[in-house]
Amino acid sequence: MSNFTDVWSTLDWDDISLRINSKTTRDVERALSRNKIDREDFMALISPAALPYLEPMAQRAQQLTRQRFGNTVNFFAPLYLSNLCANECTYCGFSLSNKIKRKTLDEDEIRRECEALNALGFKHLLLVTGEHKGKVGMDYFRRHFPTIRSHFDSLMIEVQPLQQEEYAELKTLGLDGVLVYQETYHAPTYALHDLRGQKQDFFWRLETPDRLGQAGIDKIGLGALFGLSGNWRTDSYMVAEHLLYLQQTYWQSRYSVAFPRLRPCTGGIEPASLLEENQLVQLICAFRMLAPDVELSLSTRESPYFRDHVIPLAINTVSAGSKTQPGGYADDHPELEQFAPHDNRSPQSVAAALTLAGLQPVWKDWDSFLGRASQENVGGKQTGNLSGMRIP
Repeated sequence: MSNFTDVWSTLDWDDISLRINSKTTRDVERALSRNKIDREDFMALISPAALPYLEPMAQRAQQLTRQRFGNTVNFFAPLYLSNLCANECTYCGFSLSNKIKRKTLDEDEIRRECEALNALGFKHLLLVTGEHKGKVGMDYFRRHFPTIRSHFDSLMIEVQPLQQEEYAELKTLGLDGVLVYQETYHAPTYALHDLRGQKQDFFWRLETPDRLGQAGIDKIGLGALFGLSGNWRTDSYMVAEHLLYLQQTYWQSRYSVAFPRLRPCTGGIEPASLLEENQLVQLICAFRMLAPDVELSLSTRESPYFRDHVIPLAINTVSAGSKTQPGGYADDHPELEQFAPHDNRSPQSVAAALTLAGLQPVWKDWDSFLGRASQENVGGKQTGNLSGMRIP
């Protein structure tokens, strides 16, 4: 069976970079005039030529977001289970060679974290670990999933890439979605930064969303770590190609795209290319125009000011009050964190800011006995059951 590697092998990085940078204002205006944009239009909208068109791009992106998702913004929290990692990566605080205290949560610690998150209002959870399949692998997940699942209505993971059958097994234990970021789609750059461990295998990671689709996982999250490669625009286009391929191949699954920018961390590197804030707005709006039905997420890597102004444009999923170290909600230890969040406001403060902007923070949008409605019935065009929605 073919997979995205076959598509990736036909995409020439330098040629794509040249095509993006060759786009003109006429190309941008043509893209803005179309009801549905194609790949060439997307190239134009992420090109340097599109920067002067941020206002009409933002208006179009906001219109599409309201049509599809209404005024709702889903809240979730990351729960870091372990900072153990068998990989050597130049950009991550969990990297094997970093001399930091290592910690893996046990059953009691996990329960306390879950209770602390529930007290903050969260019912959607993202489990995060370093990549250490020996000590934080399937046995660990099998042991602790039941406890975690009993506290939350939706469960996603961001862990090491797994086998298709392992994803299928976790689905039976309550897994709803998986986030897997390629970091960069430029193989030579990837090799410069992923130096040891299974993460060295570029194609094993690249083909993970295929395994997720084949396992029938409900939601698949994509993204690149912007600032790692020398060209954020080309990496962005590669994410778009990956998304379009997956939507066509595994149409039963839902998709999300995130926009993480390289952040300071212990032993970390400086970004190879800067994705400025106005360029990030440009990128987010372009993705909304390319994929109106896809969930777009913005994390606490970004500043409060930036999030408050950009979320109302095109974002429909956010994290808030995030702790990026194991045990951080019940007992904060910053020295264990993966990276330093920029938006350190409480979840309630973030929710209040979004409410002031006319949005509706959603902490829970379905009940298990009613089925997973998720984004259903929002914006007047979908069907489903939202009787489990809880909007404070």
